[in-house]
Amino acid sequence: MTDRVVLVGAPGVGKTTIGRALAAALDVEFCDVDDLIATMSGEACASLLRNQGEVAFRVAEASALAAALADAAAGVVATGGGAVETASSRALLADEPLVIQLTAPPEVLLARLGDGDRPLLGAPSLERLNQLVEGRAVLYAEVADVSLDASAPVDDVVAAIIAIAVPA
Repeated sequence: MTDRVVLVGAPGVGKTTIGRALAAALDVEFCDVDDLIATMSGEACASLLRNQGEVAFRVAEASALAAALADAAAGVVATGGGAVETASSRALLADEPLVIQLTAPPEVLLARLGDGDRPLLGAPSLERLNQLVEGRAVLYAEVADVSLDASAPVDDVVAAIIAIAVPA
């Protein structure tokens, strides 16, 4: 098996949900970078963004990503949707053995986001999600080894990742 699987992708694509299921299936530890940001900063991501701004949030995110990737026990890591926005984070991701970009149509992302607290998105809309996905597309492509459609059922996405991470 690949030493670690790192999941990247847009908000609402299912990085956390799929990451937890994948870690359970592989019997490895799961690390959610957004949770680690909250633990390290003492503040939820949305609150940190609102109170300190995007620049401070990206610094905290890069630090949390570095900590997650330095943890040899973390077999599956789910990044925040915007982790690719920071050059130092992209450099860290480029050194990882397997980075998978999860994708889904904006309509699926919008339905999954619901009324979640996402300060960078404001009130999520198809237009805003399209802008976000298109704006980050080249950054995701820069770090991802593979891209998978995460609009399929979670078990199907996990099986597809396992087929890549654990070659027969």
